[in-house]
Amino acid sequence: MQMILRLFLLLLLMALPARAQVLSPDEMLAYVPPPFGLGEALNDKGLYQVVNSGGAPAGYAFTTQPYAPLPGFAGAPINALVVLDRDGTFVTVRLFAHNEPIFISGMGEAPFLAFFEQYAGKSIWSPMTIGTPYGGADAASSLVALDGITKATASVRIAHESIMAAAHSVAREHMQGRIAAPAARPNPDHDETLSWADLVEQGLVGHLRVSNAEIDAAFQGTRWAYADPEAQTDPDGTYLDLWLLDVTIPALARAALAPSTIAQMERFQGVAPTDEFLLLIDAGRHGLVSDSFVRNTSPDLIKADQGGFPIALRDADFLVDLAPDAPEGTAMILRTDRRLGFNPAEPFTLTVEAVREHGFITPEIGRVALELDHQTDERFFLRERVITPLPPWLEALYNRQIDLILLALGLAALVWALGARMNRLAGWRFFTPARLVILAVMTGFVGFWGQGQLSIVTPLGVLRTALEGGSYAFLLYDPFSLMVWAAAILGFVLWGRGLFCGWLCPFGALQEFAHHLGRLLRLPQIEPSPVWDKRLKSGKYVALGGLVGLVVFAPQHVDTAAEIEPFKTTITVFFVREWFFVAYAAFWLLLGMVLFKGFCRYLCPLGAVMAIGGLVRGRDWIARRAECGSPCQLCRVKCNYGAIKNTGEIAYSECFQCLDCVTIHDDQKQCVPLVLAARKATRASSGAPTRPQPATEVPV
Repeated sequence: MQMILRLFLLLLLMALPARAQVLSPDEMLAYVPPPFGLGEALNDKGLYQVVNSGGAPAGYAFTTQPYAPLPGFAGAPINALVVLDRDGTFVTVRLFAHNEPIFISGMGEAPFLAFFEQYAGKSIWSPMTIGTPYGGADAASSLVALDGITKATASVRIAHESIMAAAHSVAREHMQGRIAAPAARPNPDHDETLSWADLVEQGLVGHLRVSNAEIDAAFQGTRWAYADPEAQTDPDGTYLDLWLLDVTIPALARAALAPSTIAQMERFQGVAPTDEFLLLIDAGRHGLVSDSFVRNTSPDLIKADQGGFPIALRDADFLVDLAPDAPEGTAMILRTDRRLGFNPAEPFTLTVEAVREHGFITPEIGRVALELDHQTDERFFLRERVITPLPPWLEALYNRQIDLILLALGLAALVWALGARMNRLAGWRFFTPARLVILAVMTGFVGFWGQGQLSIVTPLGVLRTALEGGSYAFLLYDPFSLMVWAAAILGFVLWGRGLFCGWLCPFGALQEFAHHLGRLLRLPQIEPSPVWDKRLKSGKYVALGGLVGLVVFAPQHVDTAAEIEPFKTTITVFFVREWFFVAYAAFWLLLGMVLFKGFCRYLCPLGAVMAIGGLVRGRDWIARRAECGSPCQLCRVKCNYGAIKNTGEIAYSECFQCLDCVTIHDDQKQCVPLVLAARKATRASSGAPTRPQPATEVPV
């Protein structure tokens, strides 16, 4: 049972969405240790400049997920917050978000949090490795060793690689004033037949030979000058005879490796397709690694760098069999992940350390770096094109171009139908079903799919930007909603608030569906008296005034107060929120079953904005007759919105453009003046005397 519960928890964690990648300035500042402060944002990936107490640039703060979203054990990236100084030294590294099951439901987060504390004071330019419970770094190694966590090695290594990859990415762009060349990957369509001799002749394999005399000369003048008797007795002997080859490329692998080793490598590539494999062969007496080296860990005497950045190398743990004509010697295959910054088509430097000891009880260690520069020919790789990033607003347009085309066509058709064809549409016998279909499309396509539910947040954001002198570019980042706003504003001129509130608002459509459901269930309807209806309609203006006051005097509370709209809960997240938000949204929808569109009519601050915007309306588009209001009151009685006055005038600030009064106005069987006129015409044609109808016979 316990095992089933753990499996369920793991599946649940994998299904959960990752926490937001980018922190706000306030959230970021909470992690920056004093006396440092937070400066300006440097890009849209959440990178901020760190400043000292005097306000001068002192480093960088960022989270790792936007730069290195390597999936963790549970499938979601491990997100850490990193603060670097200007020299590339870690000021602090803090765990921000993760879904690693072993720390959530197993040993607890304390060991994981403690792991991140080890980075402070270490440099991103130093090669680092994670220690293991069965062996650590040898004293002869220059690697910086971090203590791992028993039983959580995979999670810790992923976290470490994410931190280093993100830090190196920031360093490439901001600490050296350049952006790295586009990454390359092996070209699967390129193949050729090569032998080992071809590799040597074409410079495809790197070679470094160091004799005993040369290594002795390298240590000359130090206390380790005479610590290697074998070098002195055989000065012409070979100390290091190193061959280096990228065997990720099939053509190069076949020239250097036996089929059994290639098969191992291909199986590994099936689960790690972004790994690059480097073959090292030493035909000298160096041996590549120390006696205490543990397989499947970072090599203790070998490191590499590219463009000044260390390359994360790791033993691939293969049994290496060489091709018949390859040099004999100690062979090993190292792997590195291209996602961590290694570009196999660019030059890189492999460094092998020659190590000597002086003394017996606590020997002193001396090192000499032996370097081999290498680059694999460009023809074996595919290189990504250098792409100049599009402006965010233009990228948003491209990403949603199909949705925008469909929305534009739909809006154009709706404006045409409500404009040139309005009377014919209102008189169609299938008008009500057609209207409900249009509202369903608006709810599904504009609301749930397109996320085009307009909100009071946008007008408040515009107001806040105007007061604070900021940029209005944020409006361009959601072109879908911007197009709906454009249609609503066009509607102000043509009809007032009605186009949006009556046809384009997804939440308004849901309330109308709730009303029809309530009528179908024969629920009693709440109909406020005209006096109370007028009082309640002022509520939306009070709500709008309160929100505007918060923008001016307490802008930090605006986002919370804007929850007066249930739009986010209902449309944006589809009720996947805290229970009180869900209860609030459900209340208005359930109330809509007995009180027609209560939220829209009485509390919606966006509706108040739409009503004010409708003041620019250029015409009274609903036709009236002299008899409207006196003696006929039919349209006023039938109007669910209470948007027709006793005088028969239309209160356009409350009109939702349902067209019910237009239907009545044009219907020979419903409009009282038309009915009376038809009766008079019938009597006149039959020769019967006409007389005024008594008021009591006027249907209302």
